[in-house]
Amino acid sequence: MTEIIDRITESDQNRQDLAAPGELTPFVAPLPVPPVLRPDSGDVLRETEIALRPTWVRLHPQLPPTLMWGYDGQVPGPTIEVRRGQRVRIAWTNRIPKGSEYPVTAVEVLPPASPTLPGREGTEPSKDVAALPAWSVTHLHGAQTGGGNDGWADNAVGFGDAQLSEYPNDHQAVQWWYHDHAMNITRWNVMAGLYGTYLVRDDEEDALRLPCGEREIPLLLADRNLDTDEDGRLNGRLLHKTLVVQEKNPETGKPVTIPFAGPYTTVNGRIWPYAEVDSGWYRFRLVNASNARIYDLVLLDEDDNPVPGIVHQIGSDGGLLPRPVPIDFDGALPTLTAAPAERFDLLVDFRAVAGRTLRLVNKGPNQPAGTPDPAGGVRYPAVMEFRVREGCETDTFELPEVLSGSFRRYSHDIPHGHRLVVLTPPGTKGSGGHPEIWEMTEVEDASGIQFPADGIIQVTGADGVTKTYRRTARTFNDGLGFTIPEGSHEQWSFLNLAPIPHPMHIHLADFQALGRDPYVATGFDATVGGTRTPIAHDPSRTIPLAPNELGYKDVYRVPGSQMLRIMGKFDGAYGRFMYHCHFLEHEDMGMMRPFVVMPPEALKFDHGAGHGGHEGHTG
Repeated sequence: MTEIIDRITESDQNRQDLAAPGELTPFVAPLPVPPVLRPDSGDVLRETEIALRPTWVRLHPQLPPTLMWGYDGQVPGPTIEVRRGQRVRIAWTNRIPKGSEYPVTAVEVLPPASPTLPGREGTEPSKDVAALPAWSVTHLHGAQTGGGNDGWADNAVGFGDAQLSEYPNDHQAVQWWYHDHAMNITRWNVMAGLYGTYLVRDDEEDALRLPCGEREIPLLLADRNLDTDEDGRLNGRLLHKTLVVQEKNPETGKPVTIPFAGPYTTVNGRIWPYAEVDSGWYRFRLVNASNARIYDLVLLDEDDNPVPGIVHQIGSDGGLLPRPVPIDFDGALPTLTAAPAERFDLLVDFRAVAGRTLRLVNKGPNQPAGTPDPAGGVRYPAVMEFRVREGCETDTFELPEVLSGSFRRYSHDIPHGHRLVVLTPPGTKGSGGHPEIWEMTEVEDASGIQFPADGIIQVTGADGVTKTYRRTARTFNDGLGFTIPEGSHEQWSFLNLAPIPHPMHIHLADFQALGRDPYVATGFDATVGGTRTPIAHDPSRTIPLAPNELGYKDVYRVPGSQMLRIMGKFDGAYGRFMYHCHFLEHEDMGMMRPFVVMPPEALKFDHGAGHGGHEGHTG
């Protein structure tokens, strides 16, 4: 499978000089800012309706209007803003009429077709996708709320029905975001426009006196592809284009594809916009709302030089960082790497660049920042432009040295349970050609096992001890494996045997990173589905944690041949939740698993899942 992907990349490299069927001019339209919705506050819980509606959106002035679906008929949806502890009930109401045209055209293309070229390249669209109804369920990503309010993927609703969800918002100041989570079709529903951002405020954040009002701006990034008409001109129609790496998997008979990555970056629903800003401090609340694109963002000046020293990250997925982290674009953090669903709370000091024009770009792996890199999947590096005005009123804001006095670091001394999750390579036996999530349970006596064996993995840790694990689940519909006492801490370890990174998201809990450990994964035999020799810790390499991932997070990138160790506390809610890869194509194709959180008193009477259940909670 890896060799097939390499040949596709080489084919795309050979085509990089070909002009796209339609070209758009960057930075000709202003950045739109979603309206702010503040639900009624007070002692009485009031219900707010947010309706999903069809809408026509001008993604770019050179394009005709694009049919999309939006929350309150807007793409992105309104920015919802609440205070900590302000309990809110939202009726996510489906007002998309029956028989409405599905906004996304979907095609599967074969090499030498390129996923980063606009247009269908002669391929017929999928009739099954075109026939999809308006079937949606909304997940408030990051929220601590009961399982019945979380947006369970199967519990999607159709026209005229409402999903009623209650959010306690008892959380430190944070940026969450909301998006569709319908089973099997999340990738197309989100692409259709069903996403928006959600802010929780609190007194600790207020005391920092951070930039606010017009100087606090959400930036929701999402890549898109567009269809073309018979003359090769962009017609504005959303196009989900996936590349087939295997036409017919021998196990399933179905094609195997790689996740979607489009050539055009939208910011707040506009392709390559510009923002006019004062020469002062701004706060940008950035979220990567793409299906699968990982951005490596760089801020450039007019001469394509990185602009160091003016960008500081002050928060991540779960709220404020302990201290600001400078984003150098020329040093320890040469890019701001954003995987799907990750959030970044950024302060930018434009005072030193008054009168200048800066560009935020997506850097490809093979070229300097700002240079097209079709072979690396970045045909158009542009993201957005900042035009800094001169002669603005003096800004007296000073960057705090410490951001959050309430932040507390997790340590391994906290009593906690352990979970091991293995991310398998495409083409592993029984997988149908796609990567999978394997939940593992330790085998205490492995003397009777003949290696290699399907679903059996041996791991040699940094301490030199080799442990044997057996697979207990691999698909979403396998039996429940993780049952967790509410209020408890758990260490989850994700071991990635695949050649590609996976952004792993766990619902309900905030986590902290404990460490990233390098492993040699060559002992895993995908044709058997197990290890011939143990997957061993690699003492020749060290992987330090990045300074901007030392806060609370709910999405973590797990590169290949690496074990990520994180710890979180599962508190504040009961119910059935999910964890999954946030490449939406991987999520839809099975990289998702359930877990249950219940009162520890009730868990004493649990009948068990038959393969570990909650037995990891021995301290």
